[in-house]
Amino acid sequence: MVIIVRNIVIIFSLIPLCPLMLLVGLLIIIEDGLPAIFVQERYGIDKKIFKLLKIRTMKNNTAQIGTHEIKNESILSIGRLIRKLKLDEFLQLINVLKGDLNLVGPRPSLITQTDLMKERDKLDIYQIKPGITGLSQVCGYDMSDPGALANVDSLYLHNQSFILDTKILIATLTGIFKKSLKRQFNI
Repeated sequence: MVIIVRNIVIIFSLIPLCPLMLLVGLLIIIEDGLPAIFVQERYGIDKKIFKLLKIRTMKNNTAQIGTHEIKNESILSIGRLIRKLKLDEFLQLINVLKGDLNLVGPRPSLITQTDLMKERDKLDIYQIKPGITGLSQVCGYDMSDPGALANVDSLYLHNQSFILDTKILIATLTGIFKKSLKRQFNI
């Protein structure tokens, strides 16, 4: 029942976002041509590979590597704004509807991020579905430190709850709860 309600909410959220996504796509096409959307293979639950949907924020032919490895000149001018407003993540709601992602969970790793995969394997992180946002992201951890990222993902794994997910979603959207989450988990 919870999944049905969640999917209905997502579908109704996507409807008003369609005009905004069309505008964003048009601005990307004007600046750098097609495509406006890119598909990237990521590891999901049980390390099953799935195709993650995103709005393209980088120039065509930029290597598919972790965000922390990208040079600033690779990011489109409009891409900076899209990232700041987190508009590039909205298409992942489709991945949630398909069952590839949850709203909250460890971010899905690129299939090329072997160091992160090894760290997550040690901590059994792949037993849970990845998410659009997670504890690691709201607490400021990224793929540049795979061990630390996997450890925070493990904290999430062992403390999952509706209340924690709600706090993470609110922290992602507004910044509220970021400090209290860091204190709660001593990170």
